[in-house]
Amino acid sequence: MTEPQGIVVGDDGVRRCWWGASTPDYCGYHDDEWGLPTGDDRTLFEKVCLEGFQSGLSWLTILRKRDNFRAAFDGFDHRKVARYDDGDVERLLGDAGIVRHRKKILSTINNAQRAGELIAEFGSLAAYFWRFEPRPEDRPSEMTKAALMSLNKTPASTALAKDLKRRGWSFVGPTTAYAFMQAMGLVNDHLEGCDVRPRIATARTGFTRP
Repeated sequence: MTEPQGIVVGDDGVRRCWWGASTPDYCGYHDDEWGLPTGDDRTLFEKVCLEGFQSGLSWLTILRKRDNFRAAFDGFDHRKVARYDDGDVERLLGDAGIVRHRKKILSTINNAQRAGELIAEFGSLAAYFWRFEPRPEDRPSEMTKAALMSLNKTPASTALAKDLKRRGWSFVGPTTAYAFMQAMGLVNDHLEGCDVRPRIATARTGFTRP
């Protein structure tokens, strides 16, 4: 039986989206994290920051450095990061375990401060971000590889990026915003035929939107 385009069957018999079968790092991330809906503010803040660091790089590069990023940025506690000063910036620039990019580091500190403002206004980051969940009718009728490859940005991610920028966030363009939405479960972009897709669909159905 021929598998749908973009589906790869692993040695373990699991059907995965092609990218999730490309490396062991991606395999675990694809199976256990990507697309799982979350309402945890720390996780949401970490992901939006790491997506900013990914700009111009591959997600695999960031994924392999993720533990180093967590150690360097106090577990992405936005309250702690918001208080970083010039000494912290220099410390981070000297940390070979992360991406040493001054503008991205400064952006993360700025975004931590802006995150506090969002929480004050909406009660949580989750309550803010989930306002941008696309309506089912605005999604592709079938998630194929061709459909996924065309979704580097969407009206919903463009709206999210525009609103974040209006609120003073940086490194949050429409493409970055959509990658964030995919990873945090605001959409289910696992391909039809991927064994993880129905599990994510069930999790999204049972997820209580904040």
